[in-house]
Amino acid sequence: MMPRSPYIVFLILLIFFVISFITNIIGPLMPDIIESFNLSLTLVALIPFAFFIAYGVMSIPAGMLLLKFKEKHLIVSAFIVIFFGAILLALLPSYLTALFSFFIIGCGMAVLQVVINPLLRVTGGEEHFAMYAVFAQLVFGFASFLSPLVYTQLASETFFLADYPFLQNLSTFLIPKELPWISLYFLFSVISLFMILILAFSKFPKVELKSNEKSGALATHIKLFKNKQIQLFFLGMVCYVGAEQGIANWISQFLNVYHGIDPKVLGAATISDFWGLMTLGGIIGLVLLKLFDSRWVLITFSGLAIIYLILALFGPAKIALICFPLTGFFLSVMYPILFSLTLNSFADHHGSISGILVTGIIGGAILPLIIGWLGDAVGLRSAMCFLFIPLAFILSTGFWARPLITNQKIRWFSKGS
Repeated sequence: MMPRSPYIVFLILLIFFVISFITNIIGPLMPDIIESFNLSLTLVALIPFAFFIAYGVMSIPAGMLLLKFKEKHLIVSAFIVIFFGAILLALLPSYLTALFSFFIIGCGMAVLQVVINPLLRVTGGEEHFAMYAVFAQLVFGFASFLSPLVYTQLASETFFLADYPFLQNLSTFLIPKELPWISLYFLFSVISLFMILILAFSKFPKVELKSNEKSGALATHIKLFKNKQIQLFFLGMVCYVGAEQGIANWISQFLNVYHGIDPKVLGAATISDFWGLMTLGGIIGLVLLKLFDSRWVLITFSGLAIIYLILALFGPAKIALICFPLTGFFLSVMYPILFSLTLNSFADHHGSISGILVTGIIGGAILPLIIGWLGDAVGLRSAMCFLFIPLAFILSTGFWARPLITNQKIRWFSKGS
């Protein structure tokens, strides 16, 4: 029997929190980064591009490393990389440093994402894995909701430093007055060091991956990727992450440009609501998946996401402030449904297929960059209309997917009734 460890489960949930807290601050920062370094929309879009392209570079290699090195070593190494990326940007803030730092942090995040899911299955118990996986997503969503609010406080005032003269003086010395958002990366550095220390003194159980969970050789990945169905599911994952980040990254800038809304306050709060409603949507989605076929849930939520995005882009300010967060609500079920439809469409090689799907997170690099490039050419509102293409493709997945196993639903009536 595999060892159970509530303490390691807690650590994994904490890691999920940290991943989300650091990752989903990119959107609220976009207007500040534009102003700080005097960037075009295309150049600022290279910031999330650098971060998410790291997933494409590191996801499959991380799965291979997991077969050779212990989980603890990989997780600690990932946080060392994240610390290096965060402190580099904090101490040497510039556009080029930001590109390199975001790429380095993204590499660390990719390793963490690959390692912690199998570890959660072992330490929490297979019979509880689904429950813990859902709880992990809730923690992830809460951190996404919280990080823009922390940014608002750090960027606008030294709200907790007034009573601590030493910290206030240190903050004044380290953080350029014209770049208050850099304080976040000092915070991320401290968080990373904290995680390294905790993990270094924690004892991890031995994880034994099932045969269908193991990541195969590079040749196996290449062979699988030649399968047209896998290519379509991979494209679906690219579209989902691209749409999610394409909306979240540009909400604040859109509201600032078209409605004159302060990105540090109401803009950041709207992004916080986006992630908060995405978390709520995930909970409601779990209930719906017990009642309806996942493909129809995907079709319905995708259609509604398109409708609310139209209202957010072309409605007045009051409508935009409501509809952007509601778009997040309807995006909520897409990732788990796409992932489950893919794995349930194949009998084996789930580990390698998962690695391919996680590589699809590069969509978070590609689509925001396309929007930034189009935004410079035709305006941000018209550029964000490009998001209807990936959302339409995700909607189409509900029609063409043919899983070997469908999601288990509640049976309201027995066969004999």
